[in-house]
Amino acid sequence: MNISGGLDRLVPPRARDRLGDALFKRVAGPSGPQTRARIHDTPGPRWFAPDEPIRRVHGDASMFVGGLSALLLQSLHPRAMAAVAAHSGYRGDPWGRLQRTSTFLAVTTYGTTEDAQRAVDGVRAVHARIRGRTPDGEPYRADDPHLLEWVHIAEVDSFLRAHQRYGARRLTPAECDAYVAAAGRVGQALGVLAPPLTTRQLADRIDAFRRELRGTEEARAAARFVLFEPPLPWPARPPYALLAAAAVALLPPWARSPLGLPLLPRTERWCAVPAGAAVTGTIRWAMHRPPPQPD
Repeated sequence: MNISGGLDRLVPPRARDRLGDALFKRVAGPSGPQTRARIHDTPGPRWFAPDEPIRRVHGDASMFVGGLSALLLQSLHPRAMAAVAAHSGYRGDPWGRLQRTSTFLAVTTYGTTEDAQRAVDGVRAVHARIRGRTPDGEPYRADDPHLLEWVHIAEVDSFLRAHQRYGARRLTPAECDAYVAAAGRVGQALGVLAPPLTTRQLADRIDAFRRELRGTEEARAAARFVLFEPPLPWPARPPYALLAAAAVALLPPWARSPLGLPLLPRTERWCAVPAGAAVTGTIRWAMHRPPPQPD
């Protein structure tokens, strides 16, 4: 389905530009253009070469679905969820949190090694200050390597699942392993002790964590907020609902029930997945403008 070609015929270029600018501002914040220029235009060595799969994955519109799905999956660890609920401000400032996360991903994926390390150091400094207890009295700290590993593998798995389902060009098995290994470099810099380096290792590590996961009230409240109560104007809610449905469809089946989310394979196959492909295709069309044509 060639979404871009159809939209090019139906939608004026100015409308495309306005949509792309609105999406970029929402994700990157008001200083997004300046941040983008600094990340991409500053000379110097990078952690990842231009042809590495991590650049393709993190630059694709499928990240919109993968990011939502990652938040849902991450919430299933009670200590990780308690830290997010108490310290992240996801309810009071959800867009600020999104912008900080997207900037971190962009800097570590595309920025200079100096900027990438500075971004990692900033996150580690924040994590070092976060301590607390879950509602059940379990202590947590955000710089716990075990919790950092769960957050890392849930994110990597979700991003890769989203790309393989909704990305513009799927990765080969070897490229999937290369993506996991590259993401592991960032995870290790953040404090993950032994991040997985292949998709097989990634699946094994997620399986090993399952005995620790459960749907707490905080996790279900976060899922309701993310899926059904986004702070968006009403015109933006229908396309967001399609993204949310695609994010739920991306979750492993075992992750649905703890969050109070239904498992509807036929509905997802015939409705949620095609809708997710249509929305990500539209986002890709809006945010990747064609080069200007010569006069």
